[in-house]
Amino acid sequence: MEQISLKYKLNDKPPLLEMLLYGLQWLAISVPTIIIIGQVVAGIHSSSTTEQVLYIQKLFFVTGLSLGVQILWGHRLPVIIGPASVLLVSIIACQGKSLNTVYTSVLVGGAFLILLSSTGLFAKIRGLFTSRVIAVILLLIAFTLAPTILKLIMPLNSPVTPLSHFSFALIFVFLMFIVANLLKGIWKSTFLIWAIIAGSIFYWLIFRPSAVDYQGSLPMVGNVFYNMNFSLAWDTGTIIAFLISFLALAVNDLGSIQAVGALLKPNNMPKRVTWGITITGLSNVLAGILGVVGMVNFSFSPGVIVSTGCASRYTLLPAGIGLMLLALLPASVAFIGSIPSVVVGSVMIYIMCSQISAGLLVIFSSMNEFKFEYGLVIGLPLMLGLIVSFLPADILNTFPPSVRPIMGNGFVVGVVSVILMEHVIYKVKKQESVKNSA
Repeated sequence: MEQISLKYKLNDKPPLLEMLLYGLQWLAISVPTIIIIGQVVAGIHSSSTTEQVLYIQKLFFVTGLSLGVQILWGHRLPVIIGPASVLLVSIIACQGKSLNTVYTSVLVGGAFLILLSSTGLFAKIRGLFTSRVIAVILLLIAFTLAPTILKLIMPLNSPVTPLSHFSFALIFVFLMFIVANLLKGIWKSTFLIWAIIAGSIFYWLIFRPSAVDYQGSLPMVGNVFYNMNFSLAWDTGTIIAFLISFLALAVNDLGSIQAVGALLKPNNMPKRVTWGITITGLSNVLAGILGVVGMVNFSFSPGVIVSTGCASRYTLLPAGIGLMLLALLPASVAFIGSIPSVVVGSVMIYIMCSQISAGLLVIFSSMNEFKFEYGLVIGLPLMLGLIVSFLPADILNTFPPSVRPIMGNGFVVGVVSVILMEHVIYKVKKQESVKNSA
């Protein structure tokens, strides 16, 4: 690989003004994902705007703290961290379970990550996650979020007609792809935040919705630890479902860290990986205690590094501090988070299309030829995941409570299916194909 030209290398400390400007860029990249995923989960948990704002405050706090710890003591690489889509899928699948049950499972999953990375067990489990399994995981995250995206772009009890919402979403999504294709450099890296701002403005100009009722004015400064009432609540089925999701999260985390490692070639990469995944586990333990969706390292950091020519890990510290400051400003969080649901859903379509593209790239870049059996290994898990994701609530409620978090979770069903297809049903044929090619 050709060596990239960098203005600031991994351990360089830019002048204060430049560090703040680079930090502002990383902050602009971080905020959209936190707001989008935070809005979706907070809306599932509560209809109270005040409680939704508090949820996003906590999410800002956990993300900012996790980012700072990773940069200083974890992988020590310029890798952005944020709420994990794979855990969003599991939280959505566990609707009807108590919040303590859901976030006890997040806490246990974080402890599971710590165990995997610190004991070396992850190296043994990694063999299960071949390129086809990883590709299916990426595709499943996108496809199993389809019902949630559908509800966002066509919300119930809205004065705006479903056709108007759907038409707005279609036009907005195509415009996002057109504009993103034209942008370069930092503008492309921060595209999501501009898309959210533009989409929200156009929505308000076109439909002129009534102002949001905040159920009482929110203070400018607020305590992020307000109203903490977490207690452990064990549910075996829910924990198993989340552990499967955390295995997928660990693979994602590893890939994100290694992608930046391959770009910058720092020393002690095995140690950086171990500490990086360990800190991700600790971040998820904290997320479970605070009752928010867990964290993962994101994979788009290499693009930002190449486009800016700055690989200094210290430039992410102002972004982490900025996120933690935002966590203390509920009125500001409410303003940032007052995005119409159809805009949230449209942006999620754009993000999930990128996820699908990444999955297809993994599939086709990892094999010399595409065989019929490979299509079966990929196709069945996707079909089962989609079917389970669209099961009506009244049908899911007929499942025994002990198995509902597993059998009612399209992502979990899909992951288990692809592992069975890859390593059990088509294992012999895969070995035969290797012999024939030799």
